[in-house]
Amino acid sequence: MEGLKKAFARAKSENRTPLVAYVTAGYPKIAQSVDILLAMEAGGADIIELGLPFTDPIADGPTIQLANTQALENGTGTKACLKMVRDARARGLRAPVVFMGYYNPLLAYGEERMFQDAKSAGVNGFIMVDLPPEEAVRFRQHCTTEKRMKLLCGIADSFIYVVSRMGVTGATGVLSSGLPDLLERVHKYSKGIPAAVGFGVSTREHFLEVSKVAEGVVIGSQIITTLKNAPSGEGAKAVEEYCYSITQRRNPATSVINGQTNGHSNEQSNGTSISTAANVNGDGSGWVSRSDAGEPPKDISTADPTKQPASESDPTNGKVHVDAVVDGTDGPGIVDQLEALNTDDPEPELMPSRFGEFGGQYVPESLMDCLAELEKGFNDARNDPKFWEEFRSYYPYMSRPSSLHLARRLTDHVRKNCKEGMGANLYLKREDLNHTGSHKINNAIGQILVARRLGKTEIIAETGAGQHGVATATACAYFGMKCTVYMGAEDVRRQVLNVFRMKLLGASVVAVTAGSRTLRDAVNEALRKWVEKLDTTHYIIGSAIGPHPFPTMVRTFQSVIGQETKEQMNTLTGRLPDAVVACVGGGSNAVGMFHPFSDDLSVKMLGVEAAGAGLDTDKHSATLSGGKPGVLHGVRTYVLQSDEGQITDTHSVSAGLDYPGVGPELSGWKDSSRAKFVAATDNEAFIGFRLMSELEGIIPALESSHGIFGAVELAKTMKQDENIVICLSGRGDKDVQSVAEELPRIGPEIGWDLRF
Repeated sequence: MEGLKKAFARAKSENRTPLVAYVTAGYPKIAQSVDILLAMEAGGADIIELGLPFTDPIADGPTIQLANTQALENGTGTKACLKMVRDARARGLRAPVVFMGYYNPLLAYGEERMFQDAKSAGVNGFIMVDLPPEEAVRFRQHCTTEKRMKLLCGIADSFIYVVSRMGVTGATGVLSSGLPDLLERVHKYSKGIPAAVGFGVSTREHFLEVSKVAEGVVIGSQIITTLKNAPSGEGAKAVEEYCYSITQRRNPATSVINGQTNGHSNEQSNGTSISTAANVNGDGSGWVSRSDAGEPPKDISTADPTKQPASESDPTNGKVHVDAVVDGTDGPGIVDQLEALNTDDPEPELMPSRFGEFGGQYVPESLMDCLAELEKGFNDARNDPKFWEEFRSYYPYMSRPSSLHLARRLTDHVRKNCKEGMGANLYLKREDLNHTGSHKINNAIGQILVARRLGKTEIIAETGAGQHGVATATACAYFGMKCTVYMGAEDVRRQVLNVFRMKLLGASVVAVTAGSRTLRDAVNEALRKWVEKLDTTHYIIGSAIGPHPFPTMVRTFQSVIGQETKEQMNTLTGRLPDAVVACVGGGSNAVGMFHPFSDDLSVKMLGVEAAGAGLDTDKHSATLSGGKPGVLHGVRTYVLQSDEGQITDTHSVSAGLDYPGVGPELSGWKDSSRAKFVAATDNEAFIGFRLMSELEGIIPALESSHGIFGAVELAKTMKQDENIVICLSGRGDKDVQSVAEELPRIGPEIGWDLRF
């Protein structure tokens, strides 16, 4: 950290403001990164931020997000980033270098190992975008926003990164209206530690204007844009010239314009004391290789579907109508999010809830005000009897309580295929009979009631299989609220019927084409959009995932499933069930069924994940069975990830289970062994789908079909006087097209032929 302090002190002694220059490691090519670092210093940069690319950067704007994606496609990993700094030091780089990125790759690499290797390579510090100060210092007290400012300033040991932006046009050099007041608060608690203001700065005029109130200026997006627009092979030269246009000073010792660094190595070293010894493991081995497997999704159209035949919104002809497409190239990022937040009246903040080591709030500061407001509103609501009275008043609309009955023929089938005396009774908790066809309506109604108490008028949501999107659109129509649903483009293709249902209900559907084009990418986009209109908008997350209080909120509203099951089984059998079973993706129906039984140790809890093509392949979504602890979408939980902490692509025939994370409460139950988790393959899910359809006359959702198969296998190991309840979380009309498309492949493997 001394290098950072000296850089600010040197600039101060020269009566100038230091430039902090950002670039994404490995962009546009790994081989160009060292030259770019040297070019930044040559153009007058005092400090360099090297962005560590991450697959799911919820805080980044479109420019840097695209650079992240390209860098990962190039194979940029943590070892490669360390090697870049090591090589740049060997070629004479003197400017302090700060690694800037997300917590999960650091966690996967190992914190202590990262600190040691980074120091050896010549890295001077870290900025972790989604590691809150409470986590960094294990702070465990309630704090107001003013105390939070004091905490943030108190733990900074080199400089304080202040995020703001220029005026709306970005061309006049006018300061953000809230920036002077914000800097005044920072300086109040910083005890002389310099503050560097970043984002939105792109010209010399901007730089000089910000310099009037801050001790440093950060520029990132414009450097990425400069690299993008530079002729092939001239990126470093363009960056040096751009930095010089900002600082009006050069460092000829590292200039790439005069050719002094091109083609040289240690002979250009300035004698720095930082070790640059080669590392045999620093050759980039283990880099993450990203490629889009399989065929691309079918065409997505934003044309008005009312002016075209309904048949044109059909997967067989390759076109699905949505309201908009998000490809990561437009829209505001963290800067625009923080702009409003820094001037809002703060709400008290509460510490996050945990389930063992899992849970928390691993999010950028831009989301903290949103979460604090939501947590307070939710806590007030759940402690108010009138809130629950209102919630229950909508039971007739929701079709609650949902029915529970014995699946007689399915039970008989089990007993015919297991040892004598074995074969537990299988009961069905019929969440598929709820209004909108799944359990999702429970959470949608509950969260909208909270949103209304908070004065919100607009709702955004994400969806995978479309059931949560349909439930949210339904509730919004019922309560007269504007609704926008984000959905991965691949899921749009798979769930055409639900896309059209959402639009019929008045919702806008936005297809997300970034990343794997599935649920995780929809969550990323929804999180980014949430804080743009915090004063009017609430984000209804559909599963028991995300930062606190979302997992607790979703579990609270979905617990009606388990509570009713308890009462209904006591009425039918006079006792609790011996086991409850649910499918597991993010975990909303599972946590809703399991939580009311979590203290009833006589009741087994079995979650069934999506094994896809098999757990021995990389084409599955079984997070608890095949993942490891990490941080994704603001929560510490089990995650499917590479050795370097990049989130891996998932696969399931079921769109609703196609997610690389899981609710933190389920993770806690896994580690405590309170619940057991297994995984069913695509083929096994189809077996469950067929059994329920042919034996009980119920076409289940493909998500629920995983749980059905798992319950059947469990029943074979239990006695005939024991009872199992399956959470039949959704109906399968949405999946009929998917089943028809997959049956030619899967059918022959399981002996199911529906050809005429």
